[in-house]
Amino acid sequence: MSVRIDKWLFVARVYKSRALATRACELSRVRVNGVAVKAHRILALGDRIDAEVASDWTRTLVVRELADKTLAKVEVPRIFEDLSPPRPVADPLARLMKRPPVAREKGAGRPTKKQRREMDEWTGQ
Repeated sequence: MSVRIDKWLFVARVYKSRALATRACELSRVRVNGVAVKAHRILALGDRIDAEVASDWTRTLVVRELADKTLAKVEVPRIFEDLSPPRPVADPLARLMKRPPVAREKGAGRPTKKQRREMDEWTGQ
């Protein structure tokens, strides 16, 4: 049996959708045995997968079983061995800092030249 890496990552619930798994492969966020791979890469038993799930967390999995169809949530852990460190605690301040500095009401349209200057002044540009 052969399984593509993007399909396996979706079945293993590393990513919420196969499209997200494919996108992660395109952006070189998935490595198999230390090498960045494309979505069509065929997996083998014993392969070590490093997948960047968040900007600060990388999951490390070893393939135990090849599966190409979705499984029940309780059955998913049997297809891989999880070697990844625990997920870091989210920093609420960092989340707030990622927000845009100026919030606009929905439906307000494009800013005028004056509003644009005020926003640039506010952000310090």
